[in-house]
Amino acid sequence: MSDNRTETLRLSVPEMDCPSCAGKVTASVESVDGVTETDAQVAAGRLVVTFDSETADAADVRAAVESAGYDVVDARTETLSVPEMDCPSCAGKVENALGDVPGVEGFDAQPASGRVVVTATDASRDDLVKAVEGAGYDVSDVSTDDEPAVESSRAVWTSARALKTWAGAAFLLGALFVEFLLPAANADLFAALGRTFTVADVGFLAAAAVGGQAVVRNGYYSAKNASLDIDLLMAAGIVGAIAVGLYFEAATLAVLFSVAELLERFSMDRARNSLRELVDLSPDTATVRRDGDEETVPVEEVRVGDTVVVRPGEKIPVDGDVREGTSSVNQAPITGESVPVEKSEGDEVYAGTVNEEGYLEVETTAKASDSTLSHIVELVEDAESNRTEHEQFVDRFASYYTPVVVAGAVLTAAVPPLLFGEAFEEWFVRGLTLLVVACPCAFVISTPVSVVSGITSAARNGVLVKGGDHLEAMGELDAVALDKTGTLTKGELTVTDVVPLNGNDEDDVLGCARSLEHRSEHPIAESIVDYARERGVEESEVSDFESLTGKGVRADLDGATHYAGKPALFAELGFDLEHTHLTTDGGMVVGEEADGDSLETESICDGRDDCLDLLSEVVPRFQRDGKTVVIVGTEDELEGVVAVADEVRDGAGEAVARLRDLGVSRVVMLTGDNEGTARTIAERVGVDEYRAELLPEEKVAAVEELADGGVAMVGDGINDAPAMAAATVGIAMGAAGTDTAIETADVALMGDDLGKLPYLRNLARKANRVIRQNIWTSLAVKAVLAVGAPLGLVTVVHAIVVGDMGMSLGVTSNAMRLAGVSPDDE
Repeated sequence: MSDNRTETLRLSVPEMDCPSCAGKVTASVESVDGVTETDAQVAAGRLVVTFDSETADAADVRAAVESAGYDVVDARTETLSVPEMDCPSCAGKVENALGDVPGVEGFDAQPASGRVVVTATDASRDDLVKAVEGAGYDVSDVSTDDEPAVESSRAVWTSARALKTWAGAAFLLGALFVEFLLPAANADLFAALGRTFTVADVGFLAAAAVGGQAVVRNGYYSAKNASLDIDLLMAAGIVGAIAVGLYFEAATLAVLFSVAELLERFSMDRARNSLRELVDLSPDTATVRRDGDEETVPVEEVRVGDTVVVRPGEKIPVDGDVREGTSSVNQAPITGESVPVEKSEGDEVYAGTVNEEGYLEVETTAKASDSTLSHIVELVEDAESNRTEHEQFVDRFASYYTPVVVAGAVLTAAVPPLLFGEAFEEWFVRGLTLLVVACPCAFVISTPVSVVSGITSAARNGVLVKGGDHLEAMGELDAVALDKTGTLTKGELTVTDVVPLNGNDEDDVLGCARSLEHRSEHPIAESIVDYARERGVEESEVSDFESLTGKGVRADLDGATHYAGKPALFAELGFDLEHTHLTTDGGMVVGEEADGDSLETESICDGRDDCLDLLSEVVPRFQRDGKTVVIVGTEDELEGVVAVADEVRDGAGEAVARLRDLGVSRVVMLTGDNEGTARTIAERVGVDEYRAELLPEEKVAAVEELADGGVAMVGDGINDAPAMAAATVGIAMGAAGTDTAIETADVALMGDDLGKLPYLRNLARKANRVIRQNIWTSLAVKAVLAVGAPLGLVTVVHAIVVGDMGMSLGVTSNAMRLAGVSPDDE
């Protein structure tokens, strides 16, 4: 269930420009009751605060920032869809243009998804659009939920630029036909600027003018924005070739480069469309019952608390709880589950899932923009901003590569003719070829397109990865740490045994346990409360409740202090657990197991029939069976023992074995449960080692110990949050519908399927392999071309077709292979 009380506030604090400033601001904000998390982003001058809306509000947070001596500037976020921005150099021009707009506080251009996220104060949306258009890129309309407008990839071939490219190609082919196959028709037409122009020359010039129009236009904007990118280089090459009379080279460069750009756009749109498929999972409209009547409204107009009607075969439009009806729901789009899940009254459903057969009435629990699916789409889109180490390396390399090769191109064209009297035209063409090789597009785009492809593929299979850096790390880490309850086990605990002591009966023990555990959120506590409620055992009046971290709970029941917790808690209280009096009936414990069978425990304690050795007999026996023991008592007397058991999750053992097959050297189970239970579960699932009876801080220490070679911590996203934060990659199990888990974890397994963990590892390893292939292949091809161009072994055609067009298509197609990785792959 989503926690509707938690809100996230983003504030622009421009004066917070150093770590010392950030420390003052966060200390002031964290003193506000209800604030749960702060993230001071000094470089961006931004503060992100998460708080409980029932305890604090936005005004309290703003006041805390101002009390620290810093002004809060009202800022908003605008998302612009820029489909033509399909490479890093395009993104650089857009960011340069936005950086000159007054009132823009920050921006994040994401070429793989074709959008720009801008944080602005005084700048209007029109100002931002004009800036982007001033950089040479059109801004498409964006819907109310900020989804990028992505056209069909086939539409690229009928766009205005494509039509001009085809016209330029026609002029080029016609001119070639006249010059080489019909030389008699290649007559002189006119003379101008000291040159004579033939029919073929006019055809080549027409091809360059029509096919290269967009190239020269983009080159102008690159020069305007002081961006040394491929558009500027190609525009300079086309204009330079025409200036020195190399009309064929100019036409070839213009047409082939335009074709290469169209192919790159087509390939990028294929990658973007995989993201678009996630957006399209949610229907645009919903059938809502209001005032007794049904009406169809846009999904954005559905309010929290509305009753939405979902008929068989329809997609569920919003997150909510079933209030009437029974049906099986296909949750694969959210959780990746292959089998539909039965839903009935009280069950939670998610936007984008499909109602298979029955009629459902759903009470909305979140607006369309706050649904689980919306969170997934938003985080997948934002994942591109978390740059991998490979991507950072590529960017650093490209920042040196392009200027060096451009300088080499200039020297190639100028030095031999000026110093050695070589033919100018020949060396100019060689320099022009090297100028084409200077374009790093295929090299630079190789990583982000792989990341987007991999992360989108994971999301379609119920695994939400919140950044390329986390995907990269998941493929390289050496160890995986797993929580026990709710991860390796189902987390569906139930009471199996009740052992009353010292004259109490089962209802006395359960009544005390229910009262004590009622305020605890631990799964063991919930199982005891549920079991006692089913038995009709009443609660007592509770006061002065206190949770004893890692040990148990304490509270006053009807004025007397009671405890419930681990045996170690009662040992600390001074009880002798080896000599405990029990309620007997002929020497047997009076009680029943959860399945109704009589519980018979021999009582051997110095030969007395009414004495039970809890420490050496009962507790170890329960723990050997994989059960967790909770003792209940006062400060003076033990009242009873409650045993709780959990089932090992289906496929847990197979998942652990598969992780080893995929190169994970250590799989470790970390649990706060007792040694005996931990040992039993560890043996059943086959982990390499286990660590039991850990307090939260001890789990953190265990994770830090494993972190040398990289470690993933898998838990429930809330109780294990400190350990997940300490890990290289934090992974939350069963995060669907849980905002906290989705927000805090690096990776969220949306369903409770532990089998998705090896899938994630497999996908991450393949993604890293694809990225390395793309990077080193691009580098190798560029190196060969860069060496061959000055030697005359490589022509302009080779440079474009192989080095630009070919490599862009190659790296994109290679990256798209990640979309085919599935959980069923071995």
